[in-house]
Amino acid sequence: MFPKNFLWGGAVAANQCEGAYNEDGKGLSIQDVLPHGIKGPRTEAPTEDNMKLVGIDFYHHYKEDIKLFAEMGFKVFRTSIAWSRIFPKGDEETPNEAGLKFYDDLFDECRKYGIEPLVTLSHYETPLYLAEHYDGWVNRDLIGFYKRYVTTVFNRYKDKVKYWLTFNEINSILESPFMSGGINTPKEKLSQSDLYQAVHHELVASAWATKIGHEINPDFKIGCMILSMPVYPLTPDPSDVLAAMEQDHKNMMFADVHVRGCYPGYAKRYMRENGISISVTDEDMEILKSTVDFVSFSYYVSVCATADPEKNVRGEGNLLGGVPNPYLKASDWGWQIDPKGLRYILNTLWDRYQKPLFIVENGLGAFDQLIQGADGEMTVEDDYRIAYLRDHIRQMEEAVMDGVDLMGYTTWGCIDLVSASTAELRKRYGFIYVDRNDDGSGTMKRYKKKSFYWYKHVIETNGQEL
Repeated sequence: MFPKNFLWGGAVAANQCEGAYNEDGKGLSIQDVLPHGIKGPRTEAPTEDNMKLVGIDFYHHYKEDIKLFAEMGFKVFRTSIAWSRIFPKGDEETPNEAGLKFYDDLFDECRKYGIEPLVTLSHYETPLYLAEHYDGWVNRDLIGFYKRYVTTVFNRYKDKVKYWLTFNEINSILESPFMSGGINTPKEKLSQSDLYQAVHHELVASAWATKIGHEINPDFKIGCMILSMPVYPLTPDPSDVLAAMEQDHKNMMFADVHVRGCYPGYAKRYMRENGISISVTDEDMEILKSTVDFVSFSYYVSVCATADPEKNVRGEGNLLGGVPNPYLKASDWGWQIDPKGLRYILNTLWDRYQKPLFIVENGLGAFDQLIQGADGEMTVEDDYRIAYLRDHIRQMEEAVMDGVDLMGYTTWGCIDLVSASTAELRKRYGFIYVDRNDDGSGTMKRYKKKSFYWYKHVIETNGQEL
């Protein structure tokens, strides 16, 4: 039983779909030098093998794509603003008008169909200049640059956008400091103090965004966004249970600060016992009290934890580390599939915070084959994707029946896009197939997959017909 005003939709990120990386005054972002995703080394300058430079050319196809989202019945569309479209280097005084105009047009197109934009302010696309000249979020100066950027876009779109997210998967900075935090210093050379200083700067900047946004438009709903990954003990051994709790704390700290407005005791203990020293001002502690309206998160996998060093072997698909669960199957990319974990994390977050929750990423990356359907149209018979999403939506419904206040659900990559983790297009998530291949070939033509019609029906029936 989903609420009557439940926000069904889909999600993308500017850097994975827009392309047009150097058009209309846009500056370079860190993604423009990450041709191999998280795993591979960065390049000095953009290279032709970087799929994100063109993406799926959403920059020039957005009208066609939003019309398709409207045909599915989307109530909400999550996308991000590329910071370097608005401030090409990131530290300028005045914004780039052509960049602002693009998002005006994009949000107008959404509203034309009654689709609410849900906008991530920083989605793994820190301006490259800020990474190379300031070392990203390690530097306190970034708080000021971010405040100027968010003030600019809040004022510009205050009548077009109601729902905002401050940072995408903010806790991923601990694993991917360059992609998540624009930190140019190689990870192996970063001290724990440097890393947690960057974390602190982002948390302070996020709180500033919440405060500034509410002052500009009190009707704004501003949320945090975390990478959620339930951690189960590998065995009932109490040492494994405590290992799971401690691993979980590393993620929960980010949501705790966003919702409660202060650092939890376990985080202070972790810093104390690991010799982590960070600079925190009285003003910082005051601004952290500007807490979020809702908690949003991505959900793809769960992991296990153990205190036994011999069994503590990290799973292949787990961005935040963790031991594979022997009871679960995995996707083609090694991501373990655990629909019940979604009900579990929804209940955990609701019990902990009593704030509305929003699932803003969930989906299956898979190899899709374009074939000719019975009606003569090209399509993809993606029953595996339908099964994955159906199983997760059923668990969402269970959570709602448990009493969880769930605002909405935006599936990840509602149209095929370039993967963040591997920078491939063959790892497809969408309801809409985009004819572009990893060698750069393709017509960019859009085709509806079988899941397109399935999700349309789910939205039409408000999740009743699964």
